[in-house]
Amino acid sequence: MRALILVLTLGATALAACAPNPGGSNPVQAATSARECFFTRSVNGFSAPDNETLYLRVGVRDVYEMRMFSPCPDMDWAQQLAVVSRSGSSVCRGADATIISPGPLGEQRCLVRAVRRLTPAEAEALPRGSRP
Repeated sequence: MRALILVLTLGATALAACAPNPGGSNPVQAATSARECFFTRSVNGFSAPDNETLYLRVGVRDVYEMRMFSPCPDMDWAQQLAVVSRSGSSVCRGADATIISPGPLGEQRCLVRAVRRLTPAEAEALPRGSRP
């Protein structure tokens, strides 16, 4: 009898753990909604404070930060860059984008490690020389 009660209790506990929590947030849904994408054609300005960080102005008010896999030489001195999506026309993750930067020996392709949209407060807090 005790074994049956134990099995029923464990089964009920496992079932309760799978039930949706109406008061809380679903971690899978939160991760999906936190993923913010942009179209490469909407980029209208950039700033590179160093050779591993790139800030993009997307549309009128959004600013995105891109972190490179490795230093992208001369990116911080470039007058123009290209943001190329490897998955269509939008960028959602670092693996989706490649930055093409002109260099003294020709164009350089730099892989992006991470992409995130800055909050308005973070974008406003960027130093004047780093704002796109």
